[in-house]
Amino acid sequence: MCWIFFLKHKSEVAQIFWKFRARVENESGCRIQTLRSDNGKEYTSDAFNRFCEEAGIQHQLTAPYTPQQNGVSERRNRFIFEMTRCMLYESAEAILG
Repeated sequence: MCWIFFLKHKSEVAQIFWKFRARVENESGCRIQTLRSDNGKEYTSDAFNRFCEEAGIQHQLTAPYTPQQNGVSERRNRFIFEMTRCMLYESAEAILG
C-alpha cells in the first residue's frame, strides 16, 4: 500500500505524519511500530522525535547520502516525477495546440 502527500513546505511533515498515523491506525486497527526516514531536518527535530517516542514508534534513520537504502521510495518518487512531467507536457501541448 502506498500513500502520497504533497507538501508545500518541509515543515509540514510532522503535522501530516500525525494525521496519517491516526488515519492508518483507525482504518486498519494496527499500530505503526517503525518509521524509517532519511536524516532530513524535518525528521530529526525534537518535536518529531518526542512524538515518535510518546507514540511508541521506533524511528530508524538511514545513513546520510545513501538513497539506495530506501529503494522502494526512490523508485516511487521517480515514477511520480515522470508521470507529472508527462502530464504537464501533454497539458501544455493541448493548450498551445
